[in-house]
Amino acid sequence: MFKPAIALLTLLCSGFAAADEGMWQPHQLKDLAQTLSDKGLNLDPDKMQNLDQFPMNAIISLGGCTASFVSPKGLALTNHHCAYGSIQYNSTEQNNLLENGFVAKTLADELPAAPGSRIYVTESLTDVTDKVSGAVHSALQGEAYQQAIEANEKALVAACETSQDYRCEVFSYHGGASYFLIKLLAIRDVRLVYAPPSSIGKFGGDTDNWMWPRHTGDWSYYRAYVGKDGKPADYSEDNVPYTPKAHLKVNAGGVSADDFVMVLGYPGRTNRYRTPVEVSNQFNWVYPTAKRYREEYIDVIKAVAPKGSDARIKYESTIAGLANYAKNYGSMITSYQQGDMQARKAELNRQLKAWIAADPKRQKAYGESLDQLDRLVEKGNAMQARDLVMGYMGRTAMWNVAKELVKLAHERSKPDAERNPGYQERDMNRFKQKMERVNRRFDASVDTEVLVHFIQEYLSLDSSQRVPAFDTFFGLNDGFDEAALREKIATMHANTELDDTDTRLALMNADFAALKASDDPFIRFAVALFDHDQAVEAQDKALEGELLKARPAYMQALIAYKQSRNEAVYADANSSLRITYGNVKGYSPKDGMMALPFTTLEGQLAKYIPGDEEFDLPASVRSHIQDKDYGPYANPELGSVAVNFLSTVDTTGGNSGSPTLNGDGELVGLLFDGVYESVIGDWDYDPNLNRSIHVSTPYMLWVMDKIDGAHNLLEEMTIVE
Repeated sequence: MFKPAIALLTLLCSGFAAADEGMWQPHQLKDLAQTLSDKGLNLDPDKMQNLDQFPMNAIISLGGCTASFVSPKGLALTNHHCAYGSIQYNSTEQNNLLENGFVAKTLADELPAAPGSRIYVTESLTDVTDKVSGAVHSALQGEAYQQAIEANEKALVAACETSQDYRCEVFSYHGGASYFLIKLLAIRDVRLVYAPPSSIGKFGGDTDNWMWPRHTGDWSYYRAYVGKDGKPADYSEDNVPYTPKAHLKVNAGGVSADDFVMVLGYPGRTNRYRTPVEVSNQFNWVYPTAKRYREEYIDVIKAVAPKGSDARIKYESTIAGLANYAKNYGSMITSYQQGDMQARKAELNRQLKAWIAADPKRQKAYGESLDQLDRLVEKGNAMQARDLVMGYMGRTAMWNVAKELVKLAHERSKPDAERNPGYQERDMNRFKQKMERVNRRFDASVDTEVLVHFIQEYLSLDSSQRVPAFDTFFGLNDGFDEAALREKIATMHANTELDDTDTRLALMNADFAALKASDDPFIRFAVALFDHDQAVEAQDKALEGELLKARPAYMQALIAYKQSRNEAVYADANSSLRITYGNVKGYSPKDGMMALPFTTLEGQLAKYIPGDEEFDLPASVRSHIQDKDYGPYANPELGSVAVNFLSTVDTTGGNSGSPTLNGDGELVGLLFDGVYESVIGDWDYDPNLNRSIHVSTPYMLWVMDKIDGAHNLLEEMTIVE
């Protein structure tokens, strides 16, 4: 039996943490107690690690972003960009909520969020390593090992999900060296309550994204609803607001320079323990290529769908997501090229190998783990050019719908426990809602041009990476005729029935034979590629199985080495609940420049450009700033209202919407971004440049009070001076 060296993963945090580095799991807080107390935490870390205790029981996930309960009536605060899909979903040319903003004055005015929206309340985290990898015989290899791990995870999830009211997931840490089962209450009636107009919520647009100084009001409110019995329920007018076990108090005074702050949330992914081979490939090929693809994708959409058109409204959320990460990748590339991360990774690798070689016991324990991992990584990169370009083509709506339906039909022929994740009965409600929301984010002319563009990119691949079935279907074997290709794809769109919601939902119950016989052009396309997709899936599973053995072995070696040097060891972010802490603090982005930790209303007004899409401001905002009508929200030290502030907390994507708390656990801000120089923090931590950007609570309250008249929500929240 393969049993990971879990003892190595029990972190002795006290004395290990460097600066404010680390995204810590709740059970680690007891080891950080002295550090947190010294920095300014007044809460009991022992109680904080208990998910039933304040403030952990007020922190929630949206499945990609974080949020928090801020009233006893299920009012949930998150970022504007996290609610963007729901704002867009409820927008029309006649009533564009993205431009106009939205305030529900009563419960009856609240709008259903986009289909599939969820509020997840974490109820428990359980170490299940022995039941996942510890229960698999070490003799298994490749796909057999991967399938055994997956089967164990599915069994744990099935036993945990006693009803559709719960969502359970097994998370791996340190590349599969340990596993935790996380149980979440899944609230499925989510409603949009309040969103400022984009001139506040997205002030600065893509120009200011990832930049400092920042003046963005990136917040919105949802509300969680349940049945009258207090249990999760589908949308109904009879449902009532959810009563959380706790909610955060909102501190109207905000923070001052050097104040202690902490962020609780669900950070997505970091990669700080990757090998030099992985780092080089990511920064020299993956990020540059993906950045270009995203920028080209945006250009195609904008060329086809004019600003303000119905087609453009449908794709605004898509554009925002593409632009966000295109800029993210650009920062990654710049920081990598200007820094020495690659050299430091190589040196760490050399030192680790030398440390292993210096002791026979270490040689026996870790052996060839480094070289084995690199061989597997290079094997996985062999077809990455094909996989990336086809992945971007697969983002188009009809391709994605057809592929998902054909895959579902195939998976439904298996017993539920043997189906791939995403296609089990537990996934069908979310699958259905995904099918329901397609038309709100789809336009045939945009879909056509995106496909034509990326097929041309695909044609530049080496012949060994081309997909014969794909080439045959689109007639690419005899050369490229752009006009003929565009006509073929446009004809496919004209003749498909997948753009009809009822048709998509009905096809969820079709068997594989029926889909193979279908005349729908996109279904025929998905069927033509099915054998290829299945072969790729089998190869990927075999490689994953090998990596599930190799990476834990590498991580155990690295952890042992770092602990021998008294260095910080914490798990990479993986979308599970984490805590990070730091102080309000500026930074020096370059020689001769010092960035202060606060921006103000006056700074926002100075950026105002009349009619500019990114830097416009509502007239009411401008007049209140000019009149210095700050109300009780002014910071005496600034002589104004703080709009955004910087801190040293260690965060990444997925932390968007995370509450920023002071030492008493009061809400003082809302995390929404990082500075340009710290984006590479997903791979490499630098205490001098790592800064997170937060909206200040005084600014949120000021806008809600003075600008948007959301007094009903202010009265609902617990606001403290």
